[in-house]
Amino acid sequence: MRTILATLFALLLPLQAAHADAAPAKTETATFAGGCFWCMVPPFKNLPGVVSVTSGYTGGHVANPSYEQVSSGETGHAESVQVVFDPSKVGYDKLLDVYWHNIDPVTPQQQFCDVGDQYRTAIFYHGEEQKKLAIASRDALQASGVTKGPIVTQIVASSTFWPAEDYHQDFYIKSEVHYQIYRHGCGRDQRLKELYGDKAGGH
Repeated sequence: MRTILATLFALLLPLQAAHADAAPAKTETATFAGGCFWCMVPPFKNLPGVVSVTSGYTGGHVANPSYEQVSSGETGHAESVQVVFDPSKVGYDKLLDVYWHNIDPVTPQQQFCDVGDQYRTAIFYHGEEQKKLAIASRDALQASGVTKGPIVTQIVASSTFWPAEDYHQDFYIKSEVHYQIYRHGCGRDQRLKELYGDKAGGH
């Protein structure tokens, strides 16, 4: 009997593991621009319910742009992240909360030390429900007085998202030292702390 039970247990383990690792039945997509996309990946990647976070470019007029093209500021794209999430585990409202606390929403055409249209802040909504929630979250943040200035973050319909080159994906892991030097040198965390205090994002 023990041998039979052990055999059944051994057969069930792979099935349980496969079930545990299975992709969620339904996912949704969110797209955000918050300056350097390297810095916008960790806040979402570490959030329970997030399936994937991809760095890329959106909001422009050039097909399949390269990093060099976007960096020139002539393609109209913004450095962005596309977040695939399981809505049964994390809501879009939570993603919005994470987003706001990881950007400076009162500085136009710039984020921290990076200047240019490609570093603008923007919420690229997917559908009317996301649009409604994005506007409500922006208005609530503005009304709170926390930002001490008018919010300039764009809320616009999503368009084609072009994934960035492989070396940009999960850059904070692949090139941790480079990432940390850049993040600190750019003054990102200092500014977030100034804006949001203990609620500031940062990784």
